[in-house]
Amino acid sequence: MVEAPRPGARTFSITELAQEYDLTPRAIRFYEDMGLITPTRVGRNRVYSQRDRTRLKLTLRGKRLGLSLQEIKQLVEMYDSRSNQAPQLEAFLAVLAAHRRDLQQQREDIEVTLAEIAQHEARCRALLAKPRRKPKDLEETQP
Repeated sequence: MVEAPRPGARTFSITELAQEYDLTPRAIRFYEDMGLITPTRVGRNRVYSQRDRTRLKLTLRGKRLGLSLQEIKQLVEMYDSRSNQAPQLEAFLAVLAAHRRDLQQQREDIEVTLAEIAQHEARCRALLAKPRRKPKDLEETQP
């Protein structure tokens, strides 16, 4: 349900939000299409409320955390919920814990890869440091 902004409440244009959060209007429209924000319309113009602005901020925070759009949507809907938030918060904690495990595994994988790169670099440097010998064919043909 799209709520009209309260009379006298601060509203925002798509351009203002795009500038504030360093986004393109297209990105904001995408988040609107995904149901993450729901602006009202005045004629052909979108009008964003403080609620939309906060939901956009939460969406971008979730994106920085590497959450999926579905996980972000759950987070944003939690912001709007007026019911007992304990189950929602517990579910969100579980999402964060799973994401933490994934990131820790990625970090371990990166460390292994970096160690392999270091070994290859050391091997290449050692080979470059050895004096170069001429191939036998060149030694015989030179005076």
